[in-house]
Amino acid sequence: MKSLVILAKDSNYSLALVNKAQPHVTDGYCLVKLKAAALNRRDYWISVGKYPGIKDGITLGSDGCGEVTDGPAEWIGKEVLINPNVNWGDNPEVQAANYTILGTPENGTLAEYIVVPEDRLIEKPTHLTSEQGAALPLAGLTAFRATFTKAQVCKGDRVLITGIGGGVSHFALQFAKAVGAEVYVTSSKEEKLQKASKLGAKAGFNYRDKDWVKQAAAQVGKFDAIIDSAGGDAINDYLKLIKPAGRIVVYGSTTGKTQGFDLFRLFWSQVSLMGSTMGNDAEFQEMVRFVSNHQIIPAVDKIYPFDQSVEAIQSMATTDQFGKIVLSF
Repeated sequence: MKSLVILAKDSNYSLALVNKAQPHVTDGYCLVKLKAAALNRRDYWISVGKYPGIKDGITLGSDGCGEVTDGPAEWIGKEVLINPNVNWGDNPEVQAANYTILGTPENGTLAEYIVVPEDRLIEKPTHLTSEQGAALPLAGLTAFRATFTKAQVCKGDRVLITGIGGGVSHFALQFAKAVGAEVYVTSSKEEKLQKASKLGAKAGFNYRDKDWVKQAAAQVGKFDAIIDSAGGDAINDYLKLIKPAGRIVVYGSTTGKTQGFDLFRLFWSQVSLMGSTMGNDAEFQEMVRFVSNHQIIPAVDKIYPFDQSVEAIQSMATTDQFGKIVLSF
């Protein structure tokens, strides 16, 4: 079977489509023939050697949608999504020390077949195509936990979602809208702000504008919750925009550490500043049910044939896409 692997030799990293033996099924496992697989930012960072736990020859990919072709009889023929969590552990509040994600250090979904435990599978929501389904697991789970478990977004809340256009942020927008929140977004690109508006964002702010914080304060006032992927010095801006006792949730740090962190504003405003990573297995089940109940459709920016998977990952060197990049088998 064809697989996309990382070749890691002496601190040199490259991607290659190779032929691997089709994996065998054992008790409690299912063989899934992939129909589509989505890419995540981690796939790009692995491809350039900037991710922990990289192993030579490992098949990349955390997101997949496919048909079960072998395993327990009740699964045969079903189209399924794969939960990318590996060993979350018993504590729903935080992942275990040995927690990992499919695609490094374990073989992932960028292959024609994958074997996974049957408890990693859930039936694809019927309103989604295979490509849309593949776009959902990792980013959808991360967004669901950040939006609901951490930020506790509910009807009527004013929510700011930063860096709109990424897989997680566009799901957070759709999830918050689905429960009746009033959602605002930021981006450095007007095109992305316009696309967010079509998904239901009430307004957007270009964070390249020096006075974007004043613009947001004048238009909205204060936010009940802010969901962020960038970190960096923008955290101090968010502290100016959050309501007293509001919630700021950070699930990434693409702009690095915060310099001169405004600790006084944090404690005086009684603000909760929380980190969030992925989500537990129960949240994965809840997220997929939520998507089904609200008929949410992931934004798929571009679909590549699997034979062009190397080019697809390389395209992520920029952040031009809105939503997910998907490979079709």
